[in-house]
Amino acid sequence: MNVIDIFAWIVLVVLVGTLVAVFVALGTMPGRIARKRGHPWPEAVAVGSWATLICGFVLWPLVLIWAYVDVPARRETSP
Repeated sequence: MNVIDIFAWIVLVVLVGTLVAVFVALGTMPGRIARKRGHPWPEAVAVGSWATLICGFVLWPLVLIWAYVDVPARRETSP
């Protein structure tokens, strides 16, 4: 095994580690944002984030938007 083979393995390990770190960061981001902003359902946002990442990433931006959306407060109506 020469130096170039060792360097290639090091690059491969760093690349795989970086991809795993990015996947985990994207999976946890909407849940953390929802908790930080006081979202009424932060657990649902977190589960939705992981589910959409694992099942195809297409709906993940919607979950990110959902993390920023707050439910408006109910107004009291006067009779």
